[in-house]
Amino acid sequence: MKIFIINGHPDKESLGHAMAKYYYEGAIAAGAEVELIHLRDLSFKVNLEYGYRAETPLEPDLIKAQQSIKEASHLVFIFPVWWQTYPALLKGFIDRVFLPGFAFKYREGSLFWDKMLKGRSARIIATMDTPELFSRLMYKRPAINSLKRGILNFCGVKPVKVTTFSPIKLAKPEKIDRWLNKIKVLGQKEGTRHRN
Repeated sequence: MKIFIINGHPDKESLGHAMAKYYYEGAIAAGAEVELIHLRDLSFKVNLEYGYRAETPLEPDLIKAQQSIKEASHLVFIFPVWWQTYPALLKGFIDRVFLPGFAFKYREGSLFWDKMLKGRSARIIATMDTPELFSRLMYKRPAINSLKRGILNFCGVKPVKVTTFSPIKLAKPEKIDRWLNKIKVLGQKEGTRHRN
């Protein structure tokens, strides 16, 4: 039973970085085993150079990330919504890590596949400037749907719960503090469920 937090914000001075820290502290306080990585600190190529035609060797940081995902019972993704999707850094990490044979496996001669990350749950924590209701109605939340349904559910991760915060650019310091406290409480609750 382990929580693996993946901070996909490339800026260490960002609200996303702070949210990762608060979630981590909350989960640790609940007695959970927790690992937090900041993708900006990892060393890896963000491009899947040959697509799926040929193998792109994994860097040590990505091998370690795959091992952490295998050991986790709960995954937490924290990122900002930019252009209604997630940063290139997080997309590159997913492309390089959630590979056939690790996260899923197509069956020979079939359109069906095996979901290799079953038994794990996830939490998506996203920040955005677009108001949540507008994002839902106008854009249909492509960042959330892509990560939740197109990637995590596709690989067998269920349930995937979502927490969003918006609009960021209009948030005053008091509201930011309330959001951070909410994240810490969320970390405590999920830490309690996923502790040994």
